[in-house]
Amino acid sequence: MPRDFKRTDRVADVMQKEISQIIRQEINDPRVGLVTISLVQVSKDLSHAKVFVSVMSETQAVETLKALNKAAGFFRGVLAKRLKMRIIPALNFVYDDTTLKAIRLSKIIDDAIADDLSFR
Repeated sequence: MPRDFKRTDRVADVMQKEISQIIRQEINDPRVGLVTISLVQVSKDLSHAKVFVSVMSETQAVETLKALNKAAGFFRGVLAKRLKMRIIPALNFVYDDTTLKAIRLSKIIDDAIADDLSFR
């Protein structure tokens, strides 16, 4: 019977939860505000991980990404203590704007519906 899930997927899920906790509990940088870790993609050899980050305001996104990427070594060290893995992936934080695109699309749809109802 083949496995239903890959090891990289399990590692990505655990890393997503742990990085979220680290940001919430241990990061005191004022540049890191309301941040959501939306996805973690781990390479097959577990050497690299892309961490997709959503930020509530686009104006703070650049500063937040700079702060997170600068603290990537700190995150990796804390993950090494928390996870029982031989190799901890190198972290690369990437901005994820899917939530902002979804909000814009929803507004466009709501406006179209409102315009349609006004013509009736």
